[in-house]
Amino acid sequence: MGGDCVGGPEALREWAGPRRVDRTPSLAGPAARAEPSFIRVAFAGRTSTYDQQDPTLSIPRQLRTCHSVLPDTAVIVVHFYDIESGRKNLSDRGRGHAHELFQIPVPRDGGIQDLLDEAERPDRRFDVVICEDISRIGRRSYASTEIEHRLENAGVMLIAADEPFRLDKSGRRAKTSTQVLTRRVKQGVAEWYVIEMLEKSWDGFETHTEQGYNVGKPCYGYRAKKIPHPVPAKRAKGIKKTKLEVHSIEGPVVRKAFGWRVTERLGYQAIADRLNEDLVSNPPPVPIPASRAVGMWTYTNVRAVLTNPKYTGFMVWNRTARKGAGRNRLNPVSEWVWSAEPSHEELVELETFVQAQQVTERRERSRTASKSRDPQAKRTYKLRSYLFCVLCGRRLYGKTKRDLAYYVCAPKKAWTPDSHPKSTYWVRERSLLDGLTSFLASEVFGPYRDQLLTTTLQAVDESARSDHQKRVKVLRRSISDVEMRRKNLVHNFELMKEVNKLLIRDVSERRAELEAERQELERKLQEAEDEIRKAPNPKLLDYLPVTPIDLAAMPDELSRRLFEVLRLEIHYDYHARTATCRVTLVGDTIKAVAKAVNETVVIPLPREKEGPAMDAQRALHSGTVCDVPPAGLEPAT
Repeated sequence: MGGDCVGGPEALREWAGPRRVDRTPSLAGPAARAEPSFIRVAFAGRTSTYDQQDPTLSIPRQLRTCHSVLPDTAVIVVHFYDIESGRKNLSDRGRGHAHELFQIPVPRDGGIQDLLDEAERPDRRFDVVICEDISRIGRRSYASTEIEHRLENAGVMLIAADEPFRLDKSGRRAKTSTQVLTRRVKQGVAEWYVIEMLEKSWDGFETHTEQGYNVGKPCYGYRAKKIPHPVPAKRAKGIKKTKLEVHSIEGPVVRKAFGWRVTERLGYQAIADRLNEDLVSNPPPVPIPASRAVGMWTYTNVRAVLTNPKYTGFMVWNRTARKGAGRNRLNPVSEWVWSAEPSHEELVELETFVQAQQVTERRERSRTASKSRDPQAKRTYKLRSYLFCVLCGRRLYGKTKRDLAYYVCAPKKAWTPDSHPKSTYWVRERSLLDGLTSFLASEVFGPYRDQLLTTTLQAVDESARSDHQKRVKVLRRSISDVEMRRKNLVHNFELMKEVNKLLIRDVSERRAELEAERQELERKLQEAEDEIRKAPNPKLLDYLPVTPIDLAAMPDELSRRLFEVLRLEIHYDYHARTATCRVTLVGDTIKAVAKAVNETVVIPLPREKEGPAMDAQRALHSGTVCDVPPAGLEPAT
């Protein structure tokens, strides 16, 4: 190949010219057949929830900002935007309909999901996506990075109006390091900002609650008591805070529902049925929006009332989760925020509220009615929900065999204790009813019940009751002594002629110590008085009528009402073939028991025909235990 070098670089360009293939990737993607004369851009916008911002102003402003930074060769041809929180999961984004509530002067081609779906199609209408800033794509770094990654894989560039970017077709690889750094910093700042605002908002709600102010609609039984806002600027705008005051009509309904729950241990639906008997005196709650109201009490309404601690007079917040996957789920009690002191008039005492929650634990997965929910079921089981297995602790369920009612215990193999029979065992209902009838007739409603009870309790209770009463007297004297010392401290301080800061500090510290001592003594006094109140009291039996009773002949509805007010529990021991009957009588429920007995007695018999039942081993004590071997128990099969 000798000779002169012919042509040089110019000849090389001339030679390569007709054969050259432009391998520069087009912004339109591999599916584009002809490169357009301009760059097609999609606008991506987002504004927060519609009750926090004005989308009719925010979306046009974002679009105008994007227009101002684009070169002349770039044109926005489609518009995608949403009205939603940027912290939602990506799978839940772009599916709302809040934009339909506004007349936004920007055409809408869809939301973020529509944008992603179209970007991955070969016939997409855009080459680039632009947003005002990266936080409009998402407030969480993970979500916004995921959207950016999906667009990049589809060959679509994501740019932000407040970041440096280049939209040229020079064929040279663009330098994006500064753009990536800027974007990642802004994504982190956007996520930090929203988390910080949420934390401060949380602290504000806690303080708001601790000061006794209500959040949201007043619960049933109360109405809003408007209080001028403490901030002058907000007060001038008419903004007010809310506390609670008792509703004259709804308040008694709440007390009534709690009374039925605690004294008669009724289920939620049973209480709803009673309230629905008189909707004038017991108006049902009205939800938000009012169009959802059903005009009557429901299971859910009653449960919402009986589980709301605001009726104790304290303000409570954060009982339920409002965000994320656990939305509307009940938070643990340890996460509830309570006011430091009662902030409004109580409708029920704190102790009554606790007792109502204890009823809930006892009635878990049990039924108010003895009949199955199946509308075709004909058999009723009187002891359904009251019969427990001693070995596994589970309730026995009703079953019929040869037209006879039985109760069956058949736990799953994984939950069966070693001492429990491996196979199902059955207990005949008639045997249990006979034993329970005998127990109630002699120990609870019999003429010799006082002797049975007193014989067992006299020796045990006298010494304990005396000790409790002495302790109460000592605690009351101690409280009076502390109060007198506190008053003397203040009185002596007033008589001093010269007072300095050091003395004031010492007096304040001593006064705080005395106050703490007084509170501790009052706590101990309350515990001692509770022990006295809960101690066995044979005199409670005097409030009950002396009458025979026949459970087999009693209508099911009446027998279950009696069992509920007696707080009946029957624990069956398979190995001993005996049933332990337990009833609980307390001062708060004794009137309900007497009323239920008067309604349920169906066979009046002369008192002189009743015989004494002097078995002291089966004595009942104040909410007590009595072992009754039911006559003729059916052997296990």
